[in-house]
Amino acid sequence: MVSTVMTAPSATTSRDAAGQTRLAHTIVVGNEKGGAGKSTVAMHLCVALLRMGMTVGVMDLDVRQRSLARYVENRSRWIRNTGAPLPMPEVARIDASQARDLDAAETEESRHFEESLRRLSEKCNFIIIDAPGGDTFLSRTAHSAADTLITPLNDSFVDFDLLGDVDPHTLEVARPSFYAELVWECRKQKAQATRKPIDWIVMRNRMSPLDARNKQRVGEALDNLSRRVGFRIAPGLSERVIYRELFPMGLSLLDLTDAGSGVAFTMSHVAARQEIRDLMIVLKLPGLEGKEISF
Repeated sequence: MVSTVMTAPSATTSRDAAGQTRLAHTIVVGNEKGGAGKSTVAMHLCVALLRMGMTVGVMDLDVRQRSLARYVENRSRWIRNTGAPLPMPEVARIDASQARDLDAAETEESRHFEESLRRLSEKCNFIIIDAPGGDTFLSRTAHSAADTLITPLNDSFVDFDLLGDVDPHTLEVARPSFYAELVWECRKQKAQATRKPIDWIVMRNRMSPLDARNKQRVGEALDNLSRRVGFRIAPGLSERVIYRELFPMGLSLLDLTDAGSGVAFTMSHVAARQEIRDLMIVLKLPGLEGKEISF
């Protein structure tokens, strides 16, 4: 199946903290709760962009778990072992500062982040950053640098609580929660620094195929909150075992028809690819206007 990406605003230049012109569009995949599928989303978005002819850089800011970095390492090993002609992103590694003084540590981490962002921007059309599942200095720095922020959210009120406190009877949002407040602060910083907005997209990830009452209620609450704090809602990726099976090989669903993948392609995988196409259309990323999505 071939889809076409919807029209997006034209890409514009911005400047980093050092005042250098930055051309790459920065996509941050962020959520303060672990287990929402950030690394899976980041990797599939990376491969989708690569297969659309874009150059892509990736940064994994989860300095302990490094799920995205390990995913890319597994992919590189798979290419070496099988000779499969798979597209690869540029990679920048960011480590936590070992300085004991907090100000010195944040200064060092900020410098490394800006240097890595600038280096990737010189080579890439897009930079994808996997933010850590917590409120850290590096996470806030990344959020403030985002052009597009994608927040995968498990389809439950447990995860919804990150965004807002909801009335259980009316589903009205009493107040935004701590992650929504973090994003609000980062949006203000971005606007002050570059006069550019952050396009915030919340993905309803790992959704059940069953049309359960809880699924409908979460959807209603998200609609209410989106109007209040200003995010767009995108279709996410359904819960599928294949995502966990692909990680050790470093493969995405978009690689399965390539020679050397060794994974049988099923109708479930066809449906999963359609979810990725739908996500690419909703994101409205600059530079992809009118491009066919042939995967």
